Amino acid sequence: MADGTPAAPARLVATGLSKRYGAVQALADVDFDLRPGEVVALLGENGAGKSTLVKVLSGLVTPDTGTITMDGEPVNISSSARSQAAGIAVVQQEYSTVGALSVAENLVLGKANSPFLWTRGRLRAEAQALLGEVGLGHIDPSTKVEELSVAEMQLLEVARVLAREARVVIFDEPTAALSDAETEKVLAVVRGLAAKGISIVYVTHRLPEVFAIADRVSIFRNGRSLPSVAIGDIDVAGIIQMMLGRTLETMYPERRPVEGDERLVLRDVVISGLSAPVSLSARRGEILGLTGQLGSGADLVVKALASETPILGGVVEVDGSPLKAKDRSKGLADGITYCSPDRKRSGIFAGLSIVRNLSSSWLSSVATAGTVSTRRERSAAEALASAFAIDSKRLGSSVGKLSGGNQQKVALAKWLGNNPTLFLVEEPTRGVDVGARSDIYAKLRGLCEQGMTVVVSSSDTNEIHGLCDTIATFYHGEMVGVGPADDWTEDALVAAVMNRSEK
Repeated sequence: MADGTPAAPARLVATGLSKRYGAVQALADVDFDLRPGEVVALLGENGAGKSTLVKVLSGLVTPDTGTITMDGEPVNISSSARSQAAGIAVVQQEYSTVGALSVAENLVLGKANSPFLWTRGRLRAEAQALLGEVGLGHIDPSTKVEELSVAEMQLLEVARVLAREARVVIFDEPTAALSDAETEKVLAVVRGLAAKGISIVYVTHRLPEVFAIADRVSIFRNGRSLPSVAIGDIDVAGIIQMMLGRTLETMYPERRPVEGDERLVLRDVVISGLSAPVSLSARRGEILGLTGQLGSGADLVVKALASETPILGGVVEVDGSPLKAKDRSKGLADGITYCSPDRKRSGIFAGLSIVRNLSSSWLSSVATAGTVSTRRERSAAEALASAFAIDSKRLGSSVGKLSGGNQQKVALAKWLGNNPTLFLVEEPTRGVDVGARSDIYAKLRGLCEQGMTVVVSSSDTNEIHGLCDTIATFYHGEMVGVGPADDWTEDALVAAVMNRSEK
């Protein structure tokens, strides 16, 4: 363990797991083990095999070969019910709660004893006990889940796992949509579960979290598991090298002085959902970063410029002319593009090919009298794919079959066919591995060097600090600070978004 005490006998042992999907070897002779009270971080690029292992352990996928034991006894987890019966539970990145039901009702969904046979008092008492264990003791069990914050819903997912009395809990990207402060609440719960002897598998792309809670790291590459490493025996550079099979010299591209004319100007702009007007500007060739905790309002500025949220007053100018766009289509015509933070719901068409996804925002430009020229469409799509390091040999494949990182590249690349001058992006690397992140950052910087202006909204303060030229911070619906990125330290930036005076 991390404190130097002798290692306990393994609770979960997977040996020789293999899984093939057609020509793709998702898992290749994988070994994995986990001890009581231990936190093992499961790391790797998108498509490395992590998700397949999680699906095997949760009973959603049956491996072609291999064995699994729990506390020394062989187990058959060929279904989710069998996995739960074996004492394994998963906290998913995407919530499985039912918004219209109460917190208490959600906590007992899926348990053997139907909640409809329980007395109201028993249901409330059990709910209060579980909520207290995950730091939600202030929540009334009768509250509808749809009324909770994003962080509270994530912690409720953890409470549901506790209700099943699991011995092994798998956290699958639990903080991907959370701010720094909300992330710390989840990490505190993970630490508490481990302290009680529950075994934790923690899947994440956020490496600082790994060093905050993990005892060991288990790294996957190309479907294979590498020998696990104690957290005290490795650093960030070492993890990246094991994940990628190569060194990553720098995550963020070098910043250069921005000397272009002002492209975007906001003067006393009143935006629906913000409590105070916003005044900002960005030059040609500049990346302007907006950051804050979820609900701070940083994202509303981007949404307003994209005509997704109403602008109620003030002046917005793009290249010296007043912004007149009242909808997305008019914004596109004026050279303004917007990439949504939710690629699965509004960033990609999962069932369509990469080509059709890449052409979806500019399809009319390769059509004559309503008939699409597939030759011209593919030629233009190939150029966009090349720019974002997307394999041109897979252009006919469904986007839904790509890794999260490649899906995000498609979601970003499709807008470049419109030749925008102002690129608005929310959460550009949410759920994206370290290698794909580096590719995306390099491309955004490259676009700026070609004269584009990029506005990025992100709750990841490390990302904003490393990528952007100018940074504006938001707190409770108000912009509370703005200045060149070089004037901010990472600690000061975190302090600003949490409304602490450390600048």
